[in-house]
Amino acid sequence: MSTDLSGLFRRYLSATVLNSLATAEAAGLNATDYYAHNLLDLMGPLTSGELAAQTGLTTGATTRLIDRLEKAGFVRRRPDPADRRKVMVESVSEPEGLDEVLKGTRARLRTVFEGFSEAELGVLCGYFERATAAYREATDELITARNA
Repeated sequence: MSTDLSGLFRRYLSATVLNSLATAEAAGLNATDYYAHNLLDLMGPLTSGELAAQTGLTTGATTRLIDRLEKAGFVRRRPDPADRRKVMVESVSEPEGLDEVLKGTRARLRTVFEGFSEAELGVLCGYFERATAAYREATDELITARNA
């Protein structure tokens, strides 16, 4: 990877992370709660253990996370239909005003994507899919090494 591409990519990632942190704060959430809620929206109901694995948090920290999100009315716990000893956590609402907070970011990104042809959007989608898998694998590797 060339230095120019590497720097460009790092600036992109930094802008994404900083925007997410600002979005979480504007929505009245800490970053971990915002990301966990987003995971539940994207993945659907998860056990607390699965949520811990996805976030890299300890089981104790995940319990406190779920408690905060549940108290705020964003998630609920329910018995796992496949194994009633387990508890599923599911998203039930979004933080109030989140759509308004995201409005500016979404409009700007819509403008960016509208500037691409269908073929270019196909390349971007392929990149996003492959990069997501690469990041998940790298994250899992880091979490595994940390817990070893």
